Amino acid sequence: MIGGFWLDGRLSARPSGITFLAHDGVASSSSKPVMLIVLSEGASEDAAARDRLAGEVNKMHTDTVIARGGTGQADGRLADKFRSDVDEPIPSDNVPEAPWVALAYDGSVDAIAEADRVLRSVDLSSTPPIGALRGPGFQLPWIARTAPGNWRRWPLPWPGRRDRASWVSILVSWLMMIVLAALALLIVVLLFQLPPPPNGGGGGGGAGSDSASMQQSGTESGTESGNPESGSGNNSPTQSASMMSPTSGTASEGEPSRNENL
Repeated sequence: MIGGFWLDGRLSARPSGITFLAHDGVASSSSKPVMLIVLSEGASEDAAARDRLAGEVNKMHTDTVIARGGTGQADGRLADKFRSDVDEPIPSDNVPEAPWVALAYDGSVDAIAEADRVLRSVDLSSTPPIGALRGPGFQLPWIARTAPGNWRRWPLPWPGRRDRASWVSILVSWLMMIVLAALALLIVVLLFQLPPPPNGGGGGGGAGSDSASMQQSGTESGTESGNPESGSGNNSPTQSASMMSPTSGTASEGEPSRNENL
């Protein structure tokens, strides 16, 4: 947006500036498309180039010029078309605001040619030489700086806003950031406090009971095999040859057996 006009597209461009297709930012049924000419970065910093644009604009018909703005465009016959930004912040450098002018546009090729003529008068490409050509060729020092000029100051405003953010907006934004950070931390803490799910789910109970029953049966069988009174006769585990005492007497006497074969 330049001077209250929304830029829709580019119609033509020259080293001295760019011509945009634009429309007024005020929503109304009578708003019509316009041609908005803005000087390039090099031309907007040249006082002579700004004066040439102002001279061409002051020569036009009053119905042709819709609005104008920028540095050095508030004087002349059509000074009443100048739009000033009362909320423009104080500049922090000496870079001038790029001059611009909004012209009536009927969609014809002649209208685009008129905008191109204005830009040619700024970069002197349409000015015929005086006398015969002698010596080295003349070239404007800013002719290679074709980027669009700076038509608004930093910080860049929102559409329709040219003032800086107040301390209330900054405080509210910081409070919102703190609340969002606290909410994220609370979610993380709650996630880590949840108990873990049981291993094996619902089907793990059957396998656990089977293993427990197997351990219990193994314990009972071991107890029965170790008890000397639980069995009777020669079939008892205590009467096996491997578990018989190697002595002929009792274990309390402690006397070794006498084997004649040894």
